[in-house]
Amino acid sequence: MQQPATPPPTPLSAHGATDARRFRGGTRRRLHELPGPQGGESGLTVLLAFGANLLVAVAKSVAALVTGSAAMVAEAAHSWADAGNEVFLVIAHRRGARPADDSHPWGYGRAVYVWSMFAALGLFAAGAAVSVTHGVQSLLEPEEAGSYLVGYLVLGVAFVLEGISFLQSLRQAHAEAGRLERDVLDHVLATSDPTLRAVFFEDAAALAGLVIAAAALLAHQLTGSPVPDAVGSILVGVLLGVVAVVLIRRNMQFIVGQEADPRVRAVALRTLLDMPGVARVTYLRLEYVGPRVLSVVGDVDLAGDERESDVAVRLRALEAELVRSPAVAGAVLSLSAPDEPSLVP
Repeated sequence: MQQPATPPPTPLSAHGATDARRFRGGTRRRLHELPGPQGGESGLTVLLAFGANLLVAVAKSVAALVTGSAAMVAEAAHSWADAGNEVFLVIAHRRGARPADDSHPWGYGRAVYVWSMFAALGLFAAGAAVSVTHGVQSLLEPEEAGSYLVGYLVLGVAFVLEGISFLQSLRQAHAEAGRLERDVLDHVLATSDPTLRAVFFEDAAALAGLVIAAAALLAHQLTGSPVPDAVGSILVGVLLGVVAVVLIRRNMQFIVGQEADPRVRAVALRTLLDMPGVARVTYLRLEYVGPRVLSVVGDVDLAGDERESDVAVRLRALEAELVRSPAVAGAVLSLSAPDEPSLVP
């Protein structure tokens, strides 16, 4: 527990020190100030998206039958895929919220990423693949469309409903991004909440898809050729495929184990260094075990020279203090070796 005379400073990571200096305001915060699980907000976002997608899916399906538009069929498949995905996200939200027990001492938060992965795979299979396949078939076997006014009306109503859902996810993302000093898009990509990310990108893709479908339907009406309509269906499918790949990749990273953002690491390190009796921190591992929930593993050098039993009590007290933060699911602290370099915020 003896502190070296001049411990050489070591940054948190190759880019962590740069980010910590860039966000000095964040390093003044402490772990207990970080947002923990926000089940109510994320649950509202998912339920609103489900309701909007279900209504839109029914309307688009009717419009697809009436108009015969390939792009409208793609949009109907898109909305049914989104509605089905929201069911997976609801399950993810409930499974991940289960309290910790003996078999899962740090909770069930990672279950959220597994069920969100199912949702992303569903978007790829039921949305992207169906849309592209139908578009290619429409190119090979063109069909005339009709009742264009019905198609435009449905697309307009769908845009309003999808817009309401998107605004809810945008509002949640904007509030969280402000607390962490991030841009909204950066936060949505980086957030440990997969339900927010899924709804945000699915709704954004839905709005873009509606614009594509409207343009394709209009081109079909003006030219009399079904080719633009079929191309619109393929473009919608490609758009959904890109979104699905992004969601699949991010969920995989969190399932395998995602290290915390450098700004969060700086906050955790400062929290440890400010605790009574902590002279140095030589190792710190922060990993997400659920949406906005971290596990903390670290090595610390305690001031003084006490008996082993007393040191163990002090370490358990520090761990208990860390776990008081809603953002910390569990903490494990060990003693540093005298020759280990110090971490600096």
